[in-house]
Amino acid sequence: MSELLEPATANSLPLPALPNETPPEPELSPVSAYDVYLAVEDVQRQLRRSRASVYRYANTHPEILNPPFDPNKLNPEVRSDRDAPLQFHVREVRRFAQDVLGLALTLAVQPSEETTTHELLRAVLKELQTIRQLLAAPATDN
Repeated sequence: MSELLEPATANSLPLPALPNETPPEPELSPVSAYDVYLAVEDVQRQLRRSRASVYRYANTHPEILNPPFDPNKLNPEVRSDRDAPLQFHVREVRRFAQDVLGLALTLAVQPSEETTTHELLRAVLKELQTIRQLLAAPATDN
């Protein structure tokens, strides 16, 4: 049916699409190009569902840490510890919303609001940077 091509010519020719092969989906939003993970609270806000519903939708198992992919569930990212919080990739949330819930969802990833912890961490960072500058500066007192 098809001729065997030499390696030099095979690399230069485009491969024809198979009849039952679907073309790749275009990027749906510029955010999807990044690896952005959403916590349960973020998924809850995006899907406009209760926290309990998000946990019911999530593909979790009491005995298996990372269960296999289930197309009817909201599949979290791989966890290394059972106590690690569930995190969901933006594309997975979009897929679940469209395919399972039938929602037309546009995800907008926004930075989390400022908290006291953020302010404290910034103050610690600034202090550490000051200490580093002092240590890096040549000693003038001898």
